Amino acid sequence: MADESVTLENLKEAMEDNSAAAQVEAEAPAEADAATADTTAFSHEAPGNETPVHVQKLDEQGRSYATGKRKDAVARVWIKPGAGRITVNGREVERYFARPVLRMLINQPFDVADRSGQYDVLCTVKGGGLSGQAGAVRHGISKALTLYEPALRPVLKKEGFLTRDARVVERKKYGRRKARRSFQFSKR
Repeated sequence: MADESVTLENLKEAMEDNSAAAQVEAEAPAEADAATADTTAFSHEAPGNETPVHVQKLDEQGRSYATGKRKDAVARVWIKPGAGRITVNGREVERYFARPVLRMLINQPFDVADRSGQYDVLCTVKGGGLSGQAGAVRHGISKALTLYEPALRPVLKKEGFLTRDARVVERKKYGRRKARRSFQFSKR
């Protein structure tokens, strides 16, 4: 028993000595390298407080590229400064999207950003119907505009043009005629 109490006392003394030595070691570098300690503390705080910086992204031809999606439609969009011509799958926008509502939908990002007639748009669209394709082109134009002019991002984000519309067709379920429609019930 006497041996145990001695070892416990020795352990307590050793722990106190270690903690005192650790405090001395911690204070010495802190005083000597105060500037270094400040920069390390700042670097740990910076990522949480720092807002992401958006930069202009252009290809070798001076165009900005983005992909837009809506329902099943996927649009690949390139924009560059120009006279305001919009080409969809090799055709003029008036011929591809005959309905004025769809053309209005495509031009919304330019109208909101006050850039009407300042950019030429070249895009290819696959999948879905005309309405979904027009929504995909609008999404792609909005994303490409933010890559060409990062200052337009808050305006387009506020209008909701940069958000991918996640609504898609609900899948058909087994035991049902469609996603929710049941088969016709006959009592007799």
